[in-house]
Amino acid sequence: MSDLLARSSAHWSEAGRAGMEAFYRLATDDYRHLALARDWRALFEAAQARAGERPLRLLDVACGSGKFPNALARHAGLAEARIHPVDTALLDPSAFSIAEARAALPAPFRAVAEHETTLQGFAPPPEGYDLVWATHALYAIPQTELAAAMERFRAAIAPGGTGLIAHSAEAGHYIGFHRRFLAAFGPESAAPYASAEAIAQTLRAQGAEVEVQEVAYDSAAGPDETAAVEGYLQRCVFDERASLAEMQATAPLADYLAGCRGPEGWRFPQRVWLMTVTA
Repeated sequence: MSDLLARSSAHWSEAGRAGMEAFYRLATDDYRHLALARDWRALFEAAQARAGERPLRLLDVACGSGKFPNALARHAGLAEARIHPVDTALLDPSAFSIAEARAALPAPFRAVAEHETTLQGFAPPPEGYDLVWATHALYAIPQTELAAAMERFRAAIAPGGTGLIAHSAEAGHYIGFHRRFLAAFGPESAAPYASAEAIAQTLRAQGAEVEVQEVAYDSAAGPDETAAVEGYLQRCVFDERASLAEMQATAPLADYLAGCRGPEGWRFPQRVWLMTVTA
């Protein structure tokens, strides 16, 4: 297990719940923006038409706490969609995350399988899935394992199915902040997150078709929400060594954070690629 994955898994645990909740004070809005970014109801109805009378099969890669299915249920009109219940397989290296996601899963999603593993360690079933998605889920994959992970992602997509990946572009906060944090606090051996550009390039090199829609917005917090911002930033890098004050005093994070704070509070610029993958 890589150091980054080990630290990520430690944060996705009961001991890390406070940090997780601080992170989601800002990050829950990521999933609302994704839910509003495209016509998900049409996507699900088209997939159901291809599937016929059987339930749709969905693989939720690195399912986290189930925020994305909940955002779709609230904002994407799935309650009115002409679909059967969606048989959902939850994949995550953290048993804690799988339990959290299962408990939070809203209709029309229903959990039917659990896979406590990384994506690169997953063996997809022969029939595959109608929908495979990874929403802000692939940051902890080491660069050396990215190709293997994308091979498994593609292999999980059934013939005629659709893959969906939402991930920060290089110009987005999650990638830019992590790289600046490593420059400020190290360690020198630490690898940066893979960007959406790297994921798309890897998929295309393997023969997949990748369509990209950029979703741009700011993650915002009020001027006095210091604790929430500190918890959010620490969780962005799965590292609690530095306080917000220390980050604000250490280059190259200092200039970046100064640019994210104004009289009305904090705004972290997000540039997310919503990628549609055809294997």
